[in-house]
Amino acid sequence: MSNTRIMLATLALGTAVAFAGPAFAEKLKATLDSASEVPANTSAGKGTADIDYDAASKKLTWKLTYSGLSGPATAAHFHGPAEAGKNAGVAVAIPGATASPAEGSATLTDAQAADLLAGKYYVNVHTAANPGGEIRGQVTK
Repeated sequence: MSNTRIMLATLALGTAVAFAGPAFAEKLKATLDSASEVPANTSAGKGTADIDYDAASKKLTWKLTYSGLSGPATAAHFHGPAEAGKNAGVAVAIPGATASPAEGSATLTDAQAADLLAGKYYVNVHTAANPGGEIRGQVTK
C-alpha cells in the first residue's frame, strides 16, 4: 500500500511539472531608448519589454512599458531579423501599444523563434514625430 501511495505521489508530481508550461519559458528583455534607433534621434523616451518565450508551445509573451515619448505611440512591433545597428521589417505586431503598458502574446514560426533566440529581434515604438521608430531595444537573454 505504501509503495502505491509513493508511486501515485510521484506520478502526480511528474504531471504537475510536465504541465507547468510557462515556468520553463526563456526569459528575455529589451531596454528601449532613442540612441538605439537607426538613425538615432533625440527623444527622451525610455522603455522596457519583459519577454517570455516557451519553446514547447512557441508562444511569445510580452509586457512593454514606456514613457517620455514626443507624443502618443502610434504602433509598436518586434522587428527582425537584424542585429543591433541594423534595420529590419516587422516580424510580430504588438497590438494595443498606443498605451503603456502593452501586454500580449503571439505564436512564432520556427524561423521566427530561431531569430528571436539568436538575438536578431528588436522592439520598436513608433510615434507621429518618429514614424520609423522613436525608441528601440534589442531583445537579449
